[in-house]
Amino acid sequence: MIDISSWLDKFLVALDKAFGERIWFVGLQGSYARNEATNSSDIDVVVILDELTSCDIEKYGNMLNGLDNRELICGFISGKSEIFGWEPSDLFQFYYDTKAIKGSLDALLPLLDEDAIKRAIKTGACNIYHGCVHNMLHEKSEEILKGLYKSASFTVQARVFLQAGKYVRYLKELVLVSSHEDKEIIEMLMQIKNGATVDFNIASDLLFNWARALI
Repeated sequence: MIDISSWLDKFLVALDKAFGERIWFVGLQGSYARNEATNSSDIDVVVILDELTSCDIEKYGNMLNGLDNRELICGFISGKSEIFGWEPSDLFQFYYDTKAIKGSLDALLPLLDEDAIKRAIKTGACNIYHGCVHNMLHEKSEEILKGLYKSASFTVQARVFLQAGKYVRYLKELVLVSSHEDKEIIEMLMQIKNGATVDFNIASDLLFNWARALI
């Protein structure tokens, strides 16, 4: 598995060479940020510059092409003003799921009020409902279902935060503090992530009815 600390050191050197003082923030998301990475895990990096132009996107892409494990690198690059102008309900998960490597996202906190979190929950439920219905009718894909359950876990995190004022990062902890309905969703996701065989129709029905109730 990749030594993420060593990889990030090389990433930061290359990034600094490309953009220098224009770098406002660098972060890590996903399984590497949670110390849950496997050999196939993506390296999910976040970069925010003072501003982002089309030329910067090309430069960043060329920089990434020179790094090891290029095929695993994904993530997000943005200009600072775009982040501060972003829909706050989207910023909730972005803020709490990003491990800071350089700089801080704390300036976003005033945007993450109760209304933004409620919108994050409602939007999440609507998107999961739509995706679930589409998958039940058309693709019937277990991989899509897995992705929808992962998205549902983000919505559960927001619901727990709204109720308890605490962001719970790990599933094994989230399942302990969730409501009965949310707990069923997290338990199903944990089964799927652990490679258990689950019935597609049962899992889809559970997710559909959960999202419908939230809407």
